[in-house]
Amino acid sequence: MFDTRELGRRPGALKRVSRSVEAPRDLGNEVIGVPEGAPIELDLRLESVMDGVLVTGTGRATVKGECVRCLEPLERELDADFQEMFAYPDADARVHEDAGDDAEDEEDTLFLEDDLFDLEPVLRDAVVLALPMQPVCQDDCPGLCSDCGVRLADDPDHHHDAVDIRWAALQGLAGTVKDGEKDNMGGAEAGVDEKQEK
Repeated sequence: MFDTRELGRRPGALKRVSRSVEAPRDLGNEVIGVPEGAPIELDLRLESVMDGVLVTGTGRATVKGECVRCLEPLERELDADFQEMFAYPDADARVHEDAGDDAEDEEDTLFLEDDLFDLEPVLRDAVVLALPMQPVCQDDCPGLCSDCGVRLADDPDHHHDAVDIRWAALQGLAGTVKDGEKDNMGGAEAGVDEKQEK
């Protein structure tokens, strides 16, 4: 909660505020977010306008999560910019008159209560929108082996000799034919085949 009493209601009045606040619960998505209670550094610019207070600012925090490719923990700094208008309570009637039939604008309007405004919903929206949807530990993270789950960044030469099941039966047949040819062929022909194979 922030107090706007010192700002006054004269349009054009300006006040800058810097504050460190604790992060609320569930500030993020399933993969990455700001841990609950972690500090968020806020730099705000409060400007008095005709119908309320225009709040422009930046929130800086350390976000923690895991790489979506290799599941390793990651941590990085995040800057979330936002701008929101908090209307005066007596501007409520004017908002109704100006809005007309536009009920959605009316629902989205945030109001000052006793010259105080709650920044949490605005900050929550800004942080969640600024978070990466698919965070990775590094841009070229190779992820995990799909066969055994080993982290490929730790073992770049890791591979499995996979046999394509469509050819597996033919490989068995090819081995049988080669063995049969060597057994059944006479001296000269067998020698020719061996030279060709080499």
